[in-house]
Amino acid sequence: MAMLVVLSGCTASRLRDAAELARLSEPLQRHVEQPLARLLIVGDSTAVGTGASAPGTSLAGLLAEAYPGLHIENRGRDGATLEQLPQQLGGDARFDAVLILAGGNDVIRLRDLDKTRDQLDGVIRLARARTDTVVLMPAGNVGNAPFFFPPLSWWMSSRSRQFHSLVQEAAAQQGASYVNLFKERRDDPFAQRRELNARDGLHPSDEGYQLWFKELMAQSPLARQLAAARPSPKG
Repeated sequence: MAMLVVLSGCTASRLRDAAELARLSEPLQRHVEQPLARLLIVGDSTAVGTGASAPGTSLAGLLAEAYPGLHIENRGRDGATLEQLPQQLGGDARFDAVLILAGGNDVIRLRDLDKTRDQLDGVIRLARARTDTVVLMPAGNVGNAPFFFPPLSWWMSSRSRQFHSLVQEAAAQQGASYVNLFKERRDDPFAQRRELNARDGLHPSDEGYQLWFKELMAQSPLARQLAAARPSPKG
């Protein structure tokens, strides 16, 4: 019982930290008068950049730094689930790419994963109406986040594993790209290196988003698709 009290107190503290980080977070937007490429970002708190010390160190901020000529429209919202993404994908504007950062809340909030596949299909279809290049990048193994303790962490890992399998299948069938951040605990840098996690133990830190950026560039066609917005090498 004493251990449960300690764990509950720690979780309550991290819940307060998560709420504070969400309150302070702001999605990075960048309007370029004559953009060389246009990117739409939709999703949850990881799209917003919650956990980063500033918008510029979020994933969107790192993209903005790497591609100076890139117009970024970021519609991410803290707490968003897949069910809410159709609202973020509204409108008829075209983009060079759409980056979807979502799914963690569906895992954590115990959403029915049997319904997730239909929601994923609908989200990808809407995104394909905005672009030919759709990239899905759900959070990794949330069970490995310091926020969770056994046995809840084991359950979260099982749900994350199932969710990533659904995303991979949906992306393959609909011609979207899937960035795989899921790793088992023994192989997950977020489980081995605490500095990759924000103080709430749930969101990535600045260093964590830098790692996500590297994976995004390595696993998706985004670098090629946005190449026009990158400065030419000197000489």
